[in-house]
Amino acid sequence: MTQANIHTLETPETGELEQEEVYALLAEFEDVDGVKSAAHALKGEGYRLFDVHSPFPIHGLDHDLNITPTILPWIVLGGGLTGMAAGLVLTIWTQSIDYPFLVSGKPLNSMPAWIPIVFELTILLSAFGAVFGMLVLNKLPLLSQPLLQNERFRRATDDRFFITVLTTDKHYDRQGTAEFLEKQGAAAVEAVTF
Repeated sequence: MTQANIHTLETPETGELEQEEVYALLAEFEDVDGVKSAAHALKGEGYRLFDVHSPFPIHGLDHDLNITPTILPWIVLGGGLTGMAAGLVLTIWTQSIDYPFLVSGKPLNSMPAWIPIVFELTILLSAFGAVFGMLVLNKLPLLSQPLLQNERFRRATDDRFFITVLTTDKHYDRQGTAEFLEKQGAAAVEAVTF
């Protein structure tokens, strides 16, 4: 937690000072063009840690959101190759070295007999790589997401478009970022706290 994420507020009823930790700034837009324009402007200003939320996919935002190809296919490939190697080692060791046993006069190094085990281990470890790689890359399980506690954000699945700028972005400044988003046409800007 950095000092920039902590803000002191005065409670109106008691006049006491309270500190709140801000997760992100949430800006609400009324249409697709507004949110696309704001995302493009944010990228132009150097922001990197922001996201767009909309009720449907918006084409053409990938470049502005700095979305890069995932490494998940490489993780799946690594799992598959590991499974294939483990299957080959297992069958060669058990059928040719540890307990050589002739069946129907077939050679001890009979690749067709190994295929089912090698294939099954390749598929099994590929699937493990896909599932667990996805969980790690998505930082799941996530027990709490502050954005989902926000009342305004519930319209993201209905008829509104939102941009969240994380406080961990190096260009984040609560006042300056909020003013910038308002200049881009945001109908409302508010802080999302933990």
